[in-house]
Amino acid sequence: MNSTKPESRNGQGRQPAVSFSLENDNGIPIYRQIINQIEYAILSKRMAPGDRLPTIRSLAVELKTNPNTIAKAYGELEIRGILVTQVGSGTFISDKKPETGSGRKQKINEIVERFIVQMKALGVCKKELMDLVKGGFDEAHTR
Repeated sequence: MNSTKPESRNGQGRQPAVSFSLENDNGIPIYRQIINQIEYAILSKRMAPGDRLPTIRSLAVELKTNPNTIAKAYGELEIRGILVTQVGSGTFISDKKPETGSGRKQKINEIVERFIVQMKALGVCKKELMDLVKGGFDEAHTR
């Protein structure tokens, strides 16, 4: 898994509280992972309108991926109106929210459903799953 923190503020837009990471073995295309992470960050309010995203080149270097992949993700989000590129200034979060049906709750439900299906496939029982989630959640909040 590769990850990076967004670029710091340079007078335009605030520094978002989000980092990008890739999972090369989960079957989700890299450009789609980047799109999802930006959408999740907006829905969870970790990114807000006016926040500046890393440049295509810097994010590609940090994530060790092709710049065209980053450009494809940014381009799709720009077509949907979620990002705005200002030549010479950078790429920013727009005022438009991602179209995700019921938004954050729907995304959470989708993720939880996939997680539960995978845990069942591994033979994890409900009590064990609840213990694992509680332990993982507690551990993540102590970091």
